[in-house]
Amino acid sequence: MLSETIVKDLIERGLEERPDLFLIDFSLLPDNKITVVIDGDNGVTVEDCIFMSRAIEHNLDREDDDFSLDVASAGATSPLVNKRQYKKNIGRTLEVKANPDVNIEGVLTEVDDIEVTLEWSAKEPKPVGKGKTEVIKQAKIKYEDILEAKVIIKF
Repeated sequence: MLSETIVKDLIERGLEERPDLFLIDFSLLPDNKITVVIDGDNGVTVEDCIFMSRAIEHNLDREDDDFSLDVASAGATSPLVNKRQYKKNIGRTLEVKANPDVNIEGVLTEVDDIEVTLEWSAKEPKPVGKGKTEVIKQAKIKYEDILEAKVIIKF
């Protein structure tokens, strides 16, 4: 059986050669099925997946251990799990579920090492008179409070 440590080391070496790519998920099942999900600061191309596949596959011996290998990019509707994914999505609309039971949909405007900032417009009653006025709302949400965040795809 393949060693998880060896496979993870091969992934890390591949990512060191390509600092624009980063690991989202990795699994090694008992039947030697290796699954790697990557993302990149500028997205992920088929060539990026081929590069990572070769970085792993060419350093394992099929004579010793038979294995299958899947390398894929994080899907457009997959939740964001890495801080670098937030940075690359600045300017896009996110749906964020945060503690406690808070759901916010807004444009990601800022990202730092501690939190993200979302902005959205809302209608509120005018301070004087009847009717409503549109105001820009803002929320700063710490990464540790985010339960799930997804990019909203609009067509």
